[in-house]
Amino acid sequence: MALARNRRSSRTVDYWPGFVDALSTLLLAIMFLLCVFVLAQFFLSREISGKDEVLDRLTSQVNELTQLLALEKSGKQDLEDSLANLQASLAESEGERSRLQQMLNQGAGASDAADARISTLNETLDAEKQVSARAMSQIELLNQQIAALRSQIAAVEGALQASEAKDASSQAKIADLGRRLNVALAQRVQELNRYRSDFFGRLREILSDRENIRIVGDRFVFQSEVLFPSGGSELNPEGQAEMRKLAAALLDLAKEIPPEINWVLRVDGHTDNVPLSGTGRYADNWELSSARATSVVKFLIANGVPADRLVAAGFGEFQPLAPGEDDQARATNRRIELKLTEK
Repeated sequence: MALARNRRSSRTVDYWPGFVDALSTLLLAIMFLLCVFVLAQFFLSREISGKDEVLDRLTSQVNELTQLLALEKSGKQDLEDSLANLQASLAESEGERSRLQQMLNQGAGASDAADARISTLNETLDAEKQVSARAMSQIELLNQQIAALRSQIAAVEGALQASEAKDASSQAKIADLGRRLNVALAQRVQELNRYRSDFFGRLREILSDRENIRIVGDRFVFQSEVLFPSGGSELNPEGQAEMRKLAAALLDLAKEIPPEINWVLRVDGHTDNVPLSGTGRYADNWELSSARATSVVKFLIANGVPADRLVAAGFGEFQPLAPGEDDQARATNRRIELKLTEK
């Protein structure tokens, strides 16, 4: 019994490891096929999407060309319709001529009338042929004009692009020139302000800080009583002495100012608001203030100051320094102002 049992046990075969190996091999093969399928699907989708984009661009271009062709054909179609109408009329005329020719052959009695009718129809036919030829010429001319118009549009677009590029370059150059000009002007103003300060400093030293001669802002102010008699415009001796000092200081300063700075000394005459009597030399304060400024300028010219560096202006009583109607305010407003500035 035991021997038989042992024999049956030895004859039993274990198939499970082989089955597992086969199943694993099949699973690996399926996974490989799935990977190949996924990669093929990915590359195929990319290829399809790229072709779709190209197809969309081509479709857009075809639509644009179709629109242009429709516009060109619309004008051409009108002429072709006219030509078709003329050709139909021509065919009718030819038919009528044939019918009349048959009538002419059938009856000699109606020969004259038929000949006249045929002649008329021939003339009409010739005229219609001429109109048809002109229509064909117009169609050809229209085609030539369309081609020329396309060339002109292309040329205009090219010129517009070139003009835009040139305009951008010009704007950049203008901006750079404006910046450089502003810098140069600022430098000139600073340089002139320095010479103005030197000029006022020298005048202050020369004139010894007299009470009736002072600096107000950027101007050197002389009270009129120092330079002129009441109501007059001729420099008195004291005023001439002061103006000689001023001329000397101005000539010394002119040697130091560079020639590229276009400077002038402006002489402004001012009066108070008391009206002048009609019996005097001057009709009003305008004339008096202008005459006093001119008198100072002429005296400076006589003492060597170049005339092209001097300017005279009269302001009457309309630019007061001190408001009010009292004697002190009026005395303050009667003055000659000197300002070193650019032309």
